[in-house]
Amino acid sequence: MATLLRTPSAPPIPGRSLVLAPIDRREHFAYLRSRPDPAFLQYPAWAEVKTGWRGESVGWFDTNGTQVGAALVLYRKVPKLPLWFAYLPEGPVIDWDDHDIDRWLDPLLAHLRAQGVFTVRMGPAPAHRRWYGETVKDAVKRGLTHLDQVTPDEIDPVGATLANRLHTRGWRAAGSGGGDDAQPRYVFHLPMRGRGLDDIRAGMNQEWRRGLAKAEKSGVETTVGGPADLPQFFDLLRVTEARNGFRLGRTLEYYSRQYRVLNTEEPGRMRLYLARHQGRLLAAHTMLSVGNRVWYQTGASADQGREVRPSHALQWRMIRDAHARGIPVYDMRMVSPVIDADDRRFGVLRWKLGTGGHVVENMGEWEYALNGPLHRAFQLYLARGR
Repeated sequence: MATLLRTPSAPPIPGRSLVLAPIDRREHFAYLRSRPDPAFLQYPAWAEVKTGWRGESVGWFDTNGTQVGAALVLYRKVPKLPLWFAYLPEGPVIDWDDHDIDRWLDPLLAHLRAQGVFTVRMGPAPAHRRWYGETVKDAVKRGLTHLDQVTPDEIDPVGATLANRLHTRGWRAAGSGGGDDAQPRYVFHLPMRGRGLDDIRAGMNQEWRRGLAKAEKSGVETTVGGPADLPQFFDLLRVTEARNGFRLGRTLEYYSRQYRVLNTEEPGRMRLYLARHQGRLLAAHTMLSVGNRVWYQTGASADQGREVRPSHALQWRMIRDAHARGIPVYDMRMVSPVIDADDRRFGVLRWKLGTGGHVVENMGEWEYALNGPLHRAFQLYLARGR
């Protein structure tokens, strides 16, 4: 039976109204730095990473003029029309526990409508469901093929309640697990709060412990690289894409811009980790961090030298570095909800399960149509492109 994680907060104090207004980058950055866990996609620098989009920082203020929320809004223009699609990746950063969600979203919708937005998409922060590693492994043994067929170990009441509230207010889930979300709906977390490194390593499965031992015995060296190493990382990424049959669709220029922009806003936000064996680069992984959150973003590895487990060595180095900073959860980012042992998509989840962590289903992305006919035409356009 699934366990409820926590109870929602008490109803808001009656009469508390909120005002939304544009803020500058300094105010935006300062507010996010005061919060424990905003996503890196909500920092103002992300607008510079995303070419083809216009970025705007907005804030929510209470009746005393105190800032109580913030958001990075990305706007994409409709060709030849004065209309925009608005996107808040993994945002906004507001009090999602508040029962009076309208006082947050109504000012946002009014502001976007005034900007000529026909559809807005956002990614609320609360999680929805969690499955422990042993639960997933048992489901695979029983022949189940999708996480929707598996009873979750935990259900977050805030996420579940919020989904109902959004639905009744005309918001619609963009992905519903079908792959339409721009950001990962299912992610993998390795909990580290209150655990020593020996405990974390002991919690890994036999394959992972053997892989780490093999890398250490073989003399795999891990280092933190810099922007000059990005071309080699990108070359390995192209090899990885060809080997695994997928394309991320990113260019070297994209990763170079991301590295430069994110580290300019906050030094050390994006790191490039490298694994070498006998002087040859075998693997390269990127890690992003803000506040008390860390994400493993992108991994790449060569076709040769995989027997010395360079990717295991890199992940262990990244876990150790995050642990040294007191990070409570190491986010290994995207996994597929497909758990069919014969399906290629299960491979990434199988590998990450070996760390001893668990799967988290986020609320996913939600859309609201400010212009119904144009929104429907936009959805048809997207459907033809899939």
